[in-house]
Amino acid sequence: MVRADKYAPTVSIRVVIGEDDYLVRQGVERALATQDDLVVVASCERYEGVLEAVDEHQPDVVLTDIRMPPTMFDEGIRVAAQLAADRPEVGVVVLSQYDEPEYVLAFLEARSERRAYLLKEKISDVTQLAGAIRSVAAGGSVIDPQVVQRLVEARSKRDSPLEWLTPRERDVLDAMAQGMSNAAIGAKLGIGLRAVEKHISAIFQKLHLTEEPHFHRRVRAVLAFLSEVP
Repeated sequence: MVRADKYAPTVSIRVVIGEDDYLVRQGVERALATQDDLVVVASCERYEGVLEAVDEHQPDVVLTDIRMPPTMFDEGIRVAAQLAADRPEVGVVVLSQYDEPEYVLAFLEARSERRAYLLKEKISDVTQLAGAIRSVAAGGSVIDPQVVQRLVEARSKRDSPLEWLTPRERDVLDAMAQGMSNAAIGAKLGIGLRAVEKHISAIFQKLHLTEEPHFHRRVRAVLAFLSEVP
C-alpha cells in the first residue's frame, strides 16, 4: 500500500516506511505522525515497493525492516546498498531483531553516512526513533547502544587491544560507535571537549586505527574493528 501526502510542508523530513507486518507498520506511522517535522509519504510491504516508492516520492529517509518479502532474509540491507549506489542522498534507518555483528557490518558495507541501525524492540520509543531519522537525514550515523554493547562484549572476550582501554575510553568508544560528535560525547559523559579529544586520540593509538575527519567514518572503522575475527 502506498500513501502520498500532497500537503506536507517542504521543510519536513519525508519518510518511506518498509514493513511487512501490518500492525507494526500502522504503529510506526502513528508514532511518526506525532512529530511535526516528519511526514510519511509512503508505506510499503515489500522490498520492490520500497524502491518504487523512493523513485515516486523522493523521500529524505527510508525506514525499513531488515527482513521483508519476497525472501524475508536481508531486504533492508539490500535497500541500503541499492540506495547507496543510486540515491546516496537518501538516508536509511533499519529496524532489526538482530544485534549480531555480521548484520551491522553488512548494513554499513556500502557506506556509513546517513545510516542508522536500531533494534526493533525500540520502535515504541518515539524520541529515539525520530531522533535516528533526523540524524540520518542530516548526514549522520546512529547505532543502537545495545548493539554497540554487544559488539564490545563479543570483542572483549577475544585477545584484543580493547583490553588496553580504560573504562572512560570504553565509554567514549561506545559513544563514537553510536555516531556522536565530540561535543555530544562530552555532553553525555560530562567532560570537556579537550578531554574527549584526548580519549579519542588514545583509543585510536591503542586500536591501531587512523583517525578520519568525520565521525561517521570513525563509526565504520570502530565497528569493523570490533567485529573483526582475529
